[in-house]
Amino acid sequence: MTTAEQWDAEAASFDDQPDHGLRDAAVRTAWADLLLPLMPPAPARIADIGCGTGTLSLLLSDAGHRVSGLDISPAMVALATTKVARAGYEPDVRGGDAAAPPWHPGSFDVVLTRHVLWAMDDPDAALARWIELLAPHGRLVLIEGRWSTGAGLSAARVCGLVRRYRAEADVTVLDDARYWGAPVSDERYVVVSRS
Repeated sequence: MTTAEQWDAEAASFDDQPDHGLRDAAVRTAWADLLLPLMPPAPARIADIGCGTGTLSLLLSDAGHRVSGLDISPAMVALATTKVARAGYEPDVRGGDAAAPPWHPGSFDVVLTRHVLWAMDDPDAALARWIELLAPHGRLVLIEGRWSTGAGLSAARVCGLVRRYRAEADVTVLDDARYWGAPVSDERYVVVSRS
């Protein structure tokens, strides 16, 4: 089974998890309170790489940003496109590999990924490509984790990768149950790098 097929199989139930669908108002508010202050003033150009069903794309669109989504799963792309369109926005969601986004260097004010870097075959190369997408003074926002299963990347590892390319890598631990809809025992965090 390919990676796209694996995520296609998850698409129909993906938003059932509180932190994926943000259907619960408290969870949605927690993510808005976390992410919106990390963004430059609207309307910033944001690449949501590994956008899944487009929940964060929609959250940022609601705040006035111009969001372009990318996901390897055709089923996720279809759901994201529908979700964004139903909210009244012109969807800019396409299929593609997060390791090789289809956009030109310098196209975005923010590159946002959520639980994507850990899944890359070569996280360093993917990160280098994402940083190329940033305009001068662009921001990199990586939501990642190291799970009890052993999967994922530690905050120290992600910061080390980011600091190979940028001087700054600030970590915020996301251990509050408000983000996930339930208590967590895993290491979950966001790394932000401003140029």
